[in-house]
Amino acid sequence: MTAPARPIPGNRTGPGRGLILAAPASGSGKTLVTLGLLRALRQRGMRVAAAKAGPDYIDPTFHAAASGGVCLNLDLWAMRPATLRGLVGRLESGADLVLCEGVMGLFDGAGPDGEAGSTAALARFAGWPVVLVVDARRQGASAAALVAGFARHDPALKLAGVIFNRVAGARHQALIETAMARHLPDVACLGSVPETPELMLPERHLGLIPAGEHPAEAAIVHAGAAIGASIDIENLVALARPARLATVAPSAPLPPPGQRIAVARDDAFLFAYPAVLDGWRQAGALVTFFSPLADEPPDPTADAVYLPGGYPELHAARLAAAESCRAGLRRAAAAGTAIYGECGGYMMLGDALTDADGQVHRMTGLLALATSFAERRLHLGYRAATLLGDGMLGRAGARFRGHEFHYATTLATGGDAPLFALADASGGDLGASGLRRGSVAGSFIHLIDRADA
Repeated sequence: MTAPARPIPGNRTGPGRGLILAAPASGSGKTLVTLGLLRALRQRGMRVAAAKAGPDYIDPTFHAAASGGVCLNLDLWAMRPATLRGLVGRLESGADLVLCEGVMGLFDGAGPDGEAGSTAALARFAGWPVVLVVDARRQGASAAALVAGFARHDPALKLAGVIFNRVAGARHQALIETAMARHLPDVACLGSVPETPELMLPERHLGLIPAGEHPAEAAIVHAGAAIGASIDIENLVALARPARLATVAPSAPLPPPGQRIAVARDDAFLFAYPAVLDGWRQAGALVTFFSPLADEPPDPTADAVYLPGGYPELHAARLAAAESCRAGLRRAAAAGTAIYGECGGYMMLGDALTDADGQVHRMTGLLALATSFAERRLHLGYRAATLLGDGMLGRAGARFRGHEFHYATTLATGGDAPLFALADASGGDLGASGLRRGSVAGSFIHLIDRADA
């Protein structure tokens, strides 16, 4: 099925509309399908906006490159309803069509029931229809039975269409579509994407390699051409609907730690949520950037420094040699500047980081922390965090929600005070986490939003 090359008229007179691209399981190809659709729609003259369900930093780098704009995370477990309504409103107000990529399988989430924060829960909240991306390898008519199960699992969820991925050829496609027409006439069959080695993206330990670290544009162009030629674009756009919730003006998910905030940004520190940075700006803060890998110190006039997560373990030798940057951070700490590090940024604030080869590298020494990437152990999951003392994030007792995803091992902590009391998504006690000393604090938790009303 070949999509028309002519432009698709946008929705210029009303609110934008949205669709969620979900899948039965991770690895079904929904990221590439999303990228291809974003680029194909953009080339047809539509204003497209990208969103990603759940706590993901890497996929949004590709969505931003494909759409030409910022990709916003929408997280029903970690975000307050008001935060979500503000972000959904921002997305729809600036686009004809919002494409939101789901997380994991459609009904996979967290909490006691295993569905909290799932793509399905987000779809019910926003009211955007769902298009299922199904990996059709090694199945024929059974693919329709799989779709039928997802279509009937939750009557409150609107499964509007399906895209079959990694289809072997015309005969395979016809077999699946015949079964769909017989058993699921109300679910639009939007086309089939052929199985091809060119539709692949490189990966490493935290998922895909971010778009800025390899020639992502070539992969996006190829995906746009392949998806544009395989999918019924006009029918897909017709399935989209405006969100069925009252939107509000976006607000700051996290309180700004200062009025002039210097943010580390380069290949070692790239995991910062756009909604957090934009929220600080909306609260009146000035946000500037510096690169530790380029041995740049933070702005000396800044009253706060934020070191987000990323890949310091891959650049430990360069960070250890970045004397100007490390000296600038130490000067800022000595002057009482608020300094906060998350995950990779937390590791940078410690005494030492051991890389995958077992080499020990000196970090800033602002927290009594030694971490290792040579001794790997996966730490993964949603976290509810409660501040244990007054500081840049607020008063003791302030509550936040966030996510933890790393392989680093903590080798040692000294006499610094703990930062948070943690619980998992089911409320299970995880004890204390993070460290604080004077105006410096950090933890492995990526904070997403406040938990207060």
